[in-house]
Amino acid sequence: MRAEASIERIDISVYEVPTDAPEADGTISWNRTTVVVAELSGAGCTGVGYTYASAAAGDIVKDVLAPILHKQDAFAIPKLWNGMVSAVRNIGWRGACANAIAAADIALWDLKARILQTPLAQLFGKLRDGVPIYGSGGFTTYSDAQLRDQLGSWAHHDGCEWVKMKIGTDPARDPHRMRIAREAIGDSTALMIDANGALDRKQADRMAGQAAEFDVVWFEEPVSSDDLEGLHALRERAPTGMEIAAGEYGYDAFYFRPMLDAQAVDVIQADATRCCGYTGFLTAAALAQAEPLPLSAHTAPAVHLPVCCAAPRLRHIEWFHDHVRIERMFFDGTPVPKNGIVEPDLSRLGHGLELKRSDARRYQINGGSH
Repeated sequence: MRAEASIERIDISVYEVPTDAPEADGTISWNRTTVVVAELSGAGCTGVGYTYASAAAGDIVKDVLAPILHKQDAFAIPKLWNGMVSAVRNIGWRGACANAIAAADIALWDLKARILQTPLAQLFGKLRDGVPIYGSGGFTTYSDAQLRDQLGSWAHHDGCEWVKMKIGTDPARDPHRMRIAREAIGDSTALMIDANGALDRKQADRMAGQAAEFDVVWFEEPVSSDDLEGLHALRERAPTGMEIAAGEYGYDAFYFRPMLDAQAVDVIQADATRCCGYTGFLTAAALAQAEPLPLSAHTAPAVHLPVCCAAPRLRHIEWFHDHVRIERMFFDGTPVPKNGIVEPDLSRLGHGLELKRSDARRYQINGGSH
């Protein structure tokens, strides 16, 4: 018989972290990343969840979700998840609300595992001991030297089987950049590209042909992820060995289902920090399994690791430069790649991450408690 596990306190903190260099993809540029952290405490334990989102997500946790969670049973995650989704109905489930729910849901699962004194990877039902990663960055603002150094390090130092670069800001220059990338990583590492929906269908079709010259195996969001017909057409026409991927902007199951029905992708992506947390990610994993299609976790590698150990058709986690850097700055217990694989530390409870408050505080811009 377990002890009572009432959620007694909810803390929210919001941080802004400058990038270490100017960054851009095919559609936007940025120089800072916002992190929203939710901490749920009860039964002598604290669970931590976070999302990369607008600071508005922090206000949603504090003002809308916290009253749903306060004094409730920390083990009733399905009930609380449904309650949070219902609470944001009139302000819009998708977008910042889904990010907010994600932070709270991840904290709920972490709290449950800590109360039970178990690692989350085991609580979810560990299917594999470790998860492959792919290095991801190669921003369109990078010089040739920056691109070469970053991708080459992932391939030759971290042992990544795949690396991914951004394209689409200047499509005419992208074949040159892909040549630089291929030279940096050698022939034994797979090259992936991501247009972030910057191209139209004809541009994307032409780019796929150019990318094939450099043995590109993955073309992510060649057109907008909302253009399911266009994704399907490009998937049908893609050079042999080149997969079409999308899904990172899925905030709920109702996004993933039409994408699968349209046969729009070869690999479906999901992001627990966007699709309403671990609970939403497990739903996406179930859809991928039923299709069946490979599943890839989008960014936030440290927080994805335990749930990815349990996802049946999981291929890899995105080792995204910005998030790897922030997670190392903000948390103890972040994973370290070995031969392109990350493994959960089963000596640590929950997801194994501990907030380094003094290090994070210098970046804090907002916060509150309930």
